[in-house]
Amino acid sequence: MELKITAEEMTGFLDEVFPQVRGMFGIDRMDETLLVMRLFNDDKHLRPGGTVSGPAMFSLADVAAYVATLGFVGKESLAVTIHCSIDFMRKPVAGVDLLAEARVLKLGRALSVTDVLLFSEGTTQPVAHASLTYSIPPTRA
Repeated sequence: MELKITAEEMTGFLDEVFPQVRGMFGIDRMDETLLVMRLFNDDKHLRPGGTVSGPAMFSLADVAAYVATLGFVGKESLAVTIHCSIDFMRKPVAGVDLLAEARVLKLGRALSVTDVLLFSEGTTQPVAHASLTYSIPPTRA
């Protein structure tokens, strides 16, 4: 599979269609085999106890799967999550960015299945694992 959009184009597209998350995420790597996204460290993502909240981790996994899918299908703002399973495995390290490594496992005409591992920056043990399925709208001729 070949990418249809660059990381820079994707960042601009996200800013355009989801301005509510502008500046919240960054793309570190985007190629045919791996997408690495980051959730920039911010106090608004913390829960009591000083750790990254579950909803913030879910957001990173979901956006990473969306971006990984769109990398192959192009700018398609109406692609939507139809399934997500996430396992929270370890407490994220406070005060550092959270990284997502996303791999598209299957890309069909209507569905995309993506595997996402979340890590605290600078660590090797994942803090969460997610599997997401996206529905891709049909192409109109």
